[in-house]
Amino acid sequence: MAYYFGASMATDVFVAAFRIPNLLRDLFAEGALSAAFVPVFKEKLVKESDSEAFDLARTVLTSLLVVVGALVLLGIVATPALVFISANGFTENPVKFDLTVNLTRIMFVYLLLVSLSAAVMGMLNSFGRFGLPALSPAMFNLGIIAAVVCLYHWFAVPVYALAIGVLIGGVGQLVVQLPQLFRIGFRFRWRFDFLDESFKKVVRLFLPMVAGMSASRVNILISTLLASFLMEGSLSFLNYSFRLMHFPLGVFAVALGTATLPKASELVARNDMDGLGRAYTEAINLNMFLVVPSAVFLAVMGRDLVEVVFRWGAFSEADAANTAKALLHYSYGLIGFAAVRVTVPIYYALKDSTLPMRISIVTVAINIVLYYPLIQILNFAGLAAATSIAGLINFALLLYYLTRKQVPISYGRLLLGFFRIAVASVLAIWAATMISIGTPPDWSEAVGRLTQFGVRVVAGGLFYLILCFVFRVSEMRLVFERLTGRH
Repeated sequence: MAYYFGASMATDVFVAAFRIPNLLRDLFAEGALSAAFVPVFKEKLVKESDSEAFDLARTVLTSLLVVVGALVLLGIVATPALVFISANGFTENPVKFDLTVNLTRIMFVYLLLVSLSAAVMGMLNSFGRFGLPALSPAMFNLGIIAAVVCLYHWFAVPVYALAIGVLIGGVGQLVVQLPQLFRIGFRFRWRFDFLDESFKKVVRLFLPMVAGMSASRVNILISTLLASFLMEGSLSFLNYSFRLMHFPLGVFAVALGTATLPKASELVARNDMDGLGRAYTEAINLNMFLVVPSAVFLAVMGRDLVEVVFRWGAFSEADAANTAKALLHYSYGLIGFAAVRVTVPIYYALKDSTLPMRISIVTVAINIVLYYPLIQILNFAGLAAATSIAGLINFALLLYYLTRKQVPISYGRLLLGFFRIAVASVLAIWAATMISIGTPPDWSEAVGRLTQFGVRVVAGGLFYLILCFVFRVSEMRLVFERLTGRH
């Protein structure tokens, strides 16, 4: 995307257009619906039978097709109003506004595709199938990449290739999981039993989650609205930097959070609170072991990373500098975002979606209050800074109240582990930045840049592992056991 479009009006428009269906996706797909569905589905599997659980899944899928399908149609009709509200700064340029409306309408269909995909993923996770479902979002990325490469020159306005890619990717994300879904014995049939007690339990969990997540989604809409009034490229700088921050978040934290919910749901179903406390402590410690060095790396070596990843084609040096500035202020938020991903599923497993909702509303309010002063100081990067600070506060409140849910957690052990990991991360990345290697004069600047960066990344990783061993970070042993298959 950066190679073909840089950070331009086209990318600002795409980011603003995709944000609307994407926000609804968080509610009806990987977010509230999945978190409400999985605990009840898993409880059915543990306490009743596969066929009872599959009946619940059929009802949920039927409701998705009806409700989300209607939302998609309504959204397509109401798109101009939605764009007017969420990106009002674009109204000063009619071409920009109309293009945003057109792209949004195309991509609204993705909402239905990804909602079905997330429900299928939840079912497979509940059966202990994590590999292929975790790979399915890659199909979405491949769809966008293939569409841009193949269709860029087919359109008078090339950014339409990105919107078509979203649809292709959405289909791939769903279809790639279906063979494994059939292998666990599931067959879809329309089932309109909306008065079923298990389905009503899903709905009762779902509605407070929607309320809580809606607050944070309002926050994202406000940030989009504010960015639409700032310098051209602001939405793109934030989007590119968020993608880099989201890489460790998606690879580590989302995977851990996805694995935590079914396991936690099973422990709660068996009333094993001590086991739940141990499972959470293991998950959050492993999360920090992987995420904290990533956050330090993004903060210290963010400009180098942006140069290596994005500084090609239409992506200019000024684009790189602005993206790195936003990345710096997303980096410390990564720790909060990642920890929330692992902590919230514990509440959902306990069938308490109300408290996370209340905490979410409080942190969103804090985020919105922080926008104005931080934009005055940091311009567009102030939006990233406000979001990061709110993410850290969100985790702190969730962790504080978790022990009130009778989940046994030692704050002292968590803080000691975090301190060791943080010190090891800072020392390792600082040492890596001190490394400078000479490159042969016949090498191009790009090859030299890649080589220097690669050496520093490898050195930083090795330094970190050595320091974790020296500091006796227990997660070193856990990771070694998982990699070697020893438990």
